[in-house]
Amino acid sequence: MPDWLADPVRASLDALAAYPDQTRARAAVAGRHQRPPEEVLLTAGAAEAFVLLARVLRPRRPVVVHPQFTEPEAALRAAGHQVDRALLAAADGFVLDPEAVPDAADLVVLGNPTNPTSVLHPAETVAALARPGRTLVVDEAFADTVAGEPASVASRRDLPGLVVVRSLTKTWGLAGLRVGYLLAEAATIEALAAAQPLWGVSTPALVAAEACSTDLARRTADAYAEQLADDRAHLLAGLRALPWIRVHGVAASSFVLVETEGATALREELRAHGWAVRRGDTFPGLGPDWLRIAVRDRATTDAFLSTLRTLR
Repeated sequence: MPDWLADPVRASLDALAAYPDQTRARAAVAGRHQRPPEEVLLTAGAAEAFVLLARVLRPRRPVVVHPQFTEPEAALRAAGHQVDRALLAAADGFVLDPEAVPDAADLVVLGNPTNPTSVLHPAETVAALARPGRTLVVDEAFADTVAGEPASVASRRDLPGLVVVRSLTKTWGLAGLRVGYLLAEAATIEALAAAQPLWGVSTPALVAAEACSTDLARRTADAYAEQLADDRAHLLAGLRALPWIRVHGVAASSFVLVETEGATALREELRAHGWAVRRGDTFPGLGPDWLRIAVRDRATTDAFLSTLRTLR
């Protein structure tokens, strides 16, 4: 964490005798996305947002666009919903086709950029999924890994039924603090807030949300994203030089998705050499030949690629 984030989080420990108050954090997040505060709900990470949506909404036909982060579907199923899937194809680069989503879907969940494919779907393509009578949930947990957030719909107030879920745990390394937020129409926010446990977001988390909503935070995130793009290009060049590795789609986030025969064994071999990569077979639409690889600095990537070359 940069000092401008770490210092207020540490200082907030002196205020733990009081119950958390979302007012300042909501106002800061609202300003960040040009929305009124009543269209913002702070949550204990994006995971709580998905659970709240699953428990409060009553869709007749929810559809999750896959491959993507599995928690939204898991939350829907845990709440008793029967979930359909719209599977994007590797042959198409995992690019979103709005026609792949059934017209009857009254709840659609999509990640952008999508985890694990790293594909960034254009904002207008995402917007094409919105319509009256449908709730469109866009998971933008990795949106700030792209400089300028060109595909974000977080500030769109003209799209009916739009819900945007954001996380502060990725770029800022706050997974243990549990902080994120949800943007939606005021009536939706009111219903979700009524289902949220009292004081469910801690004071340090709220302080972090406020700090991460400043212009300084946006400039810092953009600088990180620009460096990430260079580091990702270096990783992709190294992976594409290996004939037994196939990269699908255009990677835009902090990880890349690859396909290779014997990925399960390769993952175990990498583990034995001190490297951890994410298995792909737990994502709907993928199988045992897929791996997600995180983007790191060039020195780390070169060491990883050197190990990789020795294993095949």
